[in-house]
Amino acid sequence: MSDSPRRFPGRPGDWVLHKDNQLIAFNKPAGMAVVPDKKKSANLLQIGAAYAHHDLYPIHRLDRPVSGVVVFGKKPSAQTAVSEQFQARTVDKTYLAIVGERPPKDADTLVHFIREGKGNTSEVVDQSDKSGKRAELSYRYLGSSDRYHLLEIKLHTGRKHQIRAQLGALGCPLRGDTKYGFKRGNEGKTIDLHAYTLAFDHPVSGSRMELTAPLPEEPVWQAFAEVVAGS
Repeated sequence: MSDSPRRFPGRPGDWVLHKDNQLIAFNKPAGMAVVPDKKKSANLLQIGAAYAHHDLYPIHRLDRPVSGVVVFGKKPSAQTAVSEQFQARTVDKTYLAIVGERPPKDADTLVHFIREGKGNTSEVVDQSDKSGKRAELSYRYLGSSDRYHLLEIKLHTGRKHQIRAQLGALGCPLRGDTKYGFKRGNEGKTIDLHAYTLAFDHPVSGSRMELTAPLPEEPVWQAFAEVVAGS
């Protein structure tokens, strides 16, 4: 039995962050796949194409449990132009992460070596392990609520489950992320990681674009709304 898009907040039109004749960007709800997968559940590619009345071409992905900015090309040429920027690491990505443990430092750069593990996971390994790939991110502490802490994350590499694995290795797993050490799962198997901003060059005009995805409506996120606005 497939999931229904009705379980997600709002309607597809409410998720649109930007659209023109080359691109369309959405604020993906947590729990929704970006592209069709083995579960044959609701996915943003198909829902977005139905909304736009236009074929869409995937450029990048977010894990199903994660929310935030996702961009599709409306033309194969746009898909290629922006995908090449991802490969060249000229795209700037900022994430917001809610964790249960405050990191030992308020700002730091983490470097680990990561390999794919069992059961759709990634694991941190010793640098001497030749199967490990270098993973680097920077984080900054933004503030705390009664029970949780908010971090801003800047990715410098793009490994599978990188933020999840690196924060888990730091002893600060994401809220709801039981795969990487958090004690309790969230409803709908989501995790509290939000792709907040994405900046890249427009495939035709060349002008720099920065897209920002509003925070999820869940109370745990809204508790940090003022902190984010002030950051």
